[in-house]
Amino acid sequence: MASTGAGPSGRFATSEPAGGVGTQPENSAVPAVPVQPRRPCGEESQRPVPRHVACVMDGNGRWAQQRSLPRTSGHRAAETTVIDVIEAARSAGVEWLSLYAFSTENWRRPDEEIDFLMRLVRRVVRKHAPLLYARGIRCRFLGAGDPRIPAPLAQDFADLMTLTENNRGMTLTVAFDHGGRQDIVAAARSLIRAGVPAEAVDQACFAAHLPVPDTPDVDLVIRTSGEQRISNFMLWQVAYAEWTFPSVLWPDFRAPHFLECLHDYRSRDRRFGGVTPQANGEPHR
Repeated sequence: MASTGAGPSGRFATSEPAGGVGTQPENSAVPAVPVQPRRPCGEESQRPVPRHVACVMDGNGRWAQQRSLPRTSGHRAAETTVIDVIEAARSAGVEWLSLYAFSTENWRRPDEEIDFLMRLVRRVVRKHAPLLYARGIRCRFLGAGDPRIPAPLAQDFADLMTLTENNRGMTLTVAFDHGGRQDIVAAARSLIRAGVPAEAVDQACFAAHLPVPDTPDVDLVIRTSGEQRISNFMLWQVAYAEWTFPSVLWPDFRAPHFLECLHDYRSRDRRFGGVTPQANGEPHR
């Protein structure tokens, strides 16, 4: 897909989007696979598609190392996976998709790699903005508050959110300069500034002060490359999430892998600390 620039107002051009996608189709918000109603526990049927899926996109560096390439090649190769996963999630009926693109800890990486990532993310955002708009996807960014983020990239983030704010299809959240602990501290500060009495603070109240507070809890977290860590990712929202750790590296991860993770999730029994009655009446924990 060819790159597209921004008009005089700073917003992305959408008259001739990349890849031959026209203006936003009327049915773009209708998922290919509708979300099924939830069934009672114990019923012999798969659970519905997860409402909110989050991906820790791990393995770019190892992918490049295996090919004797610089780490930047792994980041560049990840672009195809990102678009493939977005399309797969939207088609499967996922309502919210969150991608962990850059953590607060990633600022510790070499300056050359950080500079490359900033340029790459800006190119990807500008290149695919028309496609995201045409697909009816609402885009958001979680984090993105560090002054080290280049001003043009921060403006592109703002422009993409403005461009897609009225879309009613899947919501895509890109966690960029994000840290779960940082978000919890920000919520605590917001409560203090608002003068909320300690006795009035409950989980719902606290969650309302988190960044992007209308984000629902994560149902499924996919972390590629086989690593099994949380890595400070959406700590509040993943409290009751199911996790899956496919061994495939992120640049090799494709729609079939993503759908396999959804299938795995749908076969699990989510009890949230409760029990599921068995046919013989014995509880199962």
